[in-house]
This record gives sequence, C-alpha cells and structure tokens, in this order.
Amino acid sequence: MEQALVEGHFRDGTKRRGVDETSRLMARVRDDRDVAAFEAVYDGYHRLVYGIALKMLADAMAAEDLTQAVFLKVWSHPEAFREGNFGGWIARVARNRALDTLRSRGLRSESELPDDLPLEATLDETVFARLDGERVRSALASLPEEQRHPIELGFFGGVTHEEIARRTATPLGTVKTRIRAGLRKLRTTLETGVLL
Repeated sequence: MEQALVEGHFRDGTKRRGVDETSRLMARVRDDRDVAAFEAVYDGYHRLVYGIALKMLADAMAAEDLTQAVFLKVWSHPEAFREGNFGGWIARVARNRALDTLRSRGLRSESELPDDLPLEATLDETVFARLDGERVRSALASLPEEQRHPIELGFFGGVTHEEIARRTATPLGTVKTRIRAGLRKLRTTLETGVLL
C-alpha cells in the first residue's frame, strides 16, 4: 500500500510533517500544554510507534497499550524531547518501552537486551524513524535474507552486532556491512512519500 504525496498531504489526508514543524509542535506542548499541538504530533507519529511495538511484541493489544503509554509519556513529560529528529526520538522511546515489556515477560535473557541502540544510531534513525509499519514490512521482505535477518534481529529484537555475528557464525565486520547495505536499500526504497 503505497502512499503518494499530493501537495504536501498523503492520499489518506494526513499532512506531511517536517522535522522543524514537529519541533515547533512539541515546543507548544511543552511550553503551553497545547492539546491541538499534541493531537497533531499523535496523528503524525502514532502509526510509527504502533508499527514498532507490533513488530517487536507480536501482539496487537500489547502494541496498542505500548502506543498509549508512549504518548502518555510525551504528554506528561514533553520536556524529554528538546530538539532534533522527533521521529528518531519517539522510535527509540517506543523501542525501549517494547524491550522493557519483553524483559518483564521474561521472553529473552538480559544479555540479549542492551539498553542502548545496537545499530548505528544515525543510519537506523534516518531509515526507521520515518516509516509506516506496512511499508517497512514490505520493504524488509524485499531485502536479501543475509541483510534482512540481521536488521530484524538488531532493530526489532534488540540484539547487538556481536550477538548477531555469534548466532549466524558470520564475522562481525560482515554483519555490520550487511546491516549498513540493507539500511541503505531500505532508505532508497522508502524515500518517496515518507514522513519527515
């Protein structure tokens, strides 16, 4: 399902939002407790948060709960975001919250769930922070297995590069190269019509 931009709007009517505009909206939420600004931020990013949560938790109800918790945090503590790429920031918040949920379920060992991003932050934020969940799944499916699998393990599974190398019996340098190449392909595939 491809969404094309039509005069600054997607086909479904949602407005394309730039980094500066979202920063201004968040400043209004932080400084004035502006409900309309918060609703605009929610409208622009709830699908991203839900998509990350659903992919990581594999449970629609838990993904909905996580999405609600993330936006409750945004409303309750808007000062947590100061400036920069809001999409990257909220994607990281969603991912960390999902990892916390997985930890509390006891589904994975602590050694597999690092607190920091295991992938190169600038590259994965550039790609993943601006994506719609359905388009991500489609684009990921189009990658060769050798690139898709480590990206899924690293971003959605919270596994470090070192652990990916160990699990796949692949040299660490090769794992990093495959992840970088896969993320570049994703960025190219998803650039048209992606939220900024």
